Amino acid sequence: MENVRLTQYSHGAGCGCKISPQVLDTILRTQLAPFSDPNLLVGNESKDDAAVYDLGNGTSVISTTDFFMPIVDDPFDFGRIAATNAISDVYAMGGKPIMAIAILGWPVNILAPEIAQQVIEGGRSVCREAGISLAGGHSIDAPEPIFGLAVTGIVDTTRVKRNDSAEAGCKLYITKPLGIGVLTTAEKKSKLADEHQGLARDWMCKLNKPGADFADVAGVKALTDVTGFGLMGHLTEICEGSNLKAKLWFDKVPTLPGVYEYMSK
Repeated sequence: MENVRLTQYSHGAGCGCKISPQVLDTILRTQLAPFSDPNLLVGNESKDDAAVYDLGNGTSVISTTDFFMPIVDDPFDFGRIAATNAISDVYAMGGKPIMAIAILGWPVNILAPEIAQQVIEGGRSVCREAGISLAGGHSIDAPEPIFGLAVTGIVDTTRVKRNDSAEAGCKLYITKPLGIGVLTTAEKKSKLADEHQGLARDWMCKLNKPGADFADVAGVKALTDVTGFGLMGHLTEICEGSNLKAKLWFDKVPTLPGVYEYMSK
């Protein structure tokens, strides 16, 4: 298989390709009357990580999708990262993933199908680590490589964790260091130091399984995963949804090695 740099085929990188919240608000605007479903516990109104539907038997279904363009050059790692990112939305609701289907856009006249196979294989490996099947999917011929998953999960209805249910006095806990976007941008520009090679990749491939455990912790009032909008963007969503303000101590925020050095360049 030929050696390629997948990031050279993408105008953005990973969640950095997300449409801004302001533009997204315009896109999602509707003139239609709201459709009411009392069993839909979490929908568009709260800007949460996933939708949650009450089955009426004490269990709720979690449904989410996430996909993006290459954030690393290696096809297998790209698949792993995209799958980890998609499954994370289920954990962010306090749930357990049960299955996934793949979403693939591929420039078939530019990149060989064997490269796409490695992307899928990377996604499949993460699904296996999460204990779920990659049960199907859909693919299209696209101008840029795109990969992700639609993931289904379950959660005890009484233990759903939202991003708009924080309470005054809650402490903010971050389970992974920040700065992945800075390091991946440095890598794309061939400015990443040898000692930082693979660091962002390893963190991006680490499943957020503790999220499911947090559902059992009474003191945990709200959950979210920090991705494309960064800590400030996602924290703003929590604060606005919960009608609260937050105070951050800059020196207490965990960051990856080298982040400030790359930001200064």
